[in-house]
Amino acid sequence: MRRTRLTPEREAELFDAVLALLREVGYDALTMDAVAARTRSSKATLYRQWKGKPELVATALRRKKPVSLADIDTGSVRGDLHAMLCNADEAEMERDAALMRGLGSAIHANPDLHRALRELLIEPEAAALDAMIRRGVDRGELAPGNPALGYVAHMMIGAFIARPLIEDRPVSPDYLARYVDAVVLPALGLADR
Repeated sequence: MRRTRLTPEREAELFDAVLALLREVGYDALTMDAVAARTRSSKATLYRQWKGKPELVATALRRKKPVSLADIDTGSVRGDLHAMLCNADEAEMERDAALMRGLGSAIHANPDLHRALRELLIEPEAAALDAMIRRGVDRGELAPGNPALGYVAHMMIGAFIARPLIEDRPVSPDYLARYVDAVVLPALGLADR
């Protein structure tokens, strides 16, 4: 666990700078020196707060997400899935999608980045999504034996990857809402509810 000495405002400023640098130069060219210079921080402070570049990048990505899945509980799976999308800004979604595509190759080339992203971003969000699905099962909305229950995260990530690849168009909140209604909800057995 890292020691927090930074104010929430200072952390937000630092995370904004990390993401801006990632967009500008990519993961491989991003350095702790550049982050320190951009944020007028010392490298010692950065290393004291985060073990290294992979942890800093993964934490910045997690903290700057528009919505935390753990905070969503509308009382229905349909409502929860749509709440995941309601805070999305189309321009920011396009920038974030480009950022994640850029990180894709870095993830495969850098096991420390892959580990940090899994531990700090992917696993917590997957656990929150699983909890969302379990609540749907507990409420009787979802059949516990439905084989699609284990693939909701895969379906959602697929939407972000497939549209730019297949249609050469960015993902938008409207597209994601239609995707949830046409693909995810029917797979979960909620098409006619």
